[in-house]
Amino acid sequence: MRLKNKVCIVTGAATGIGEAIAKRFADEGAIVYIADLNLAQATATAARIGGNGNRAAALELDVTKEPSWVAALEAVMKKEGRIDILVNNAGILKRIALTEMPVEDFDAVMAVNVRGPFLGIKHVIPIMQKGGGGNIVNMSSICGLIGHKYSNDTYITSKGAVTLLTKAVAVKYAKDNIRCNSIHPSTVNTPLVQELFKDPVKKQERIGEIPMGRLAAAEDVANAALFLASDEASFITGVGLPVDGGLTAS
Repeated sequence: MRLKNKVCIVTGAATGIGEAIAKRFADEGAIVYIADLNLAQATATAARIGGNGNRAAALELDVTKEPSWVAALEAVMKKEGRIDILVNNAGILKRIALTEMPVEDFDAVMAVNVRGPFLGIKHVIPIMQKGGGGNIVNMSSICGLIGHKYSNDTYITSKGAVTLLTKAVAVKYAKDNIRCNSIHPSTVNTPLVQELFKDPVKKQERIGEIPMGRLAAAEDVANAALFLASDEASFITGVGLPVDGGLTAS
């Protein structure tokens, strides 16, 4: 098992990509905390993932609020005594043009997508330093690598920030045996995307730009997260790993 007995926190893990990552980690022996704003949904997800030797628990967390991070990490430390892996997966998107977006909506996107990872990293690094090291995986996007023409400008801005936050943390804390990498998916086949694809034009746009000719599956992203979180990637830090079917290579 590649993550045997590792204590992991995955944010935004009640559904979608976060749930897929949490399940993949649990299948590989990790003790996984399903951190989410929706505690009831996180509890149901933990129940689905747990059992048959898998270990998963729900953790209430508002990634935009510092006291929520402090309380959540304290709860995990009280029970486990360490935190080995943090996956900053929680994110939001508002499909409003830049020229029409109220500043409150801009702030909301930045609060979840940038402040959330910042706060998680801020408070988990001292824990990892005391524990002799750790591993941080940040969920960025192809939008953290390119100015993607079909994506929202504010979302692109937020994911660009995550990309360079990742590199800054990787360089600064490598001496403490803390690795930090980011994942950059193209459009992932989730229920929200299926709703978007009711518009055939948007569906053709997104599939047509991918050289491999299909959307990413949540499991594709989870597999990348597993690799970066595992000892197989022990000499990899500060990397932005595209999971995009060749989109950013074309």
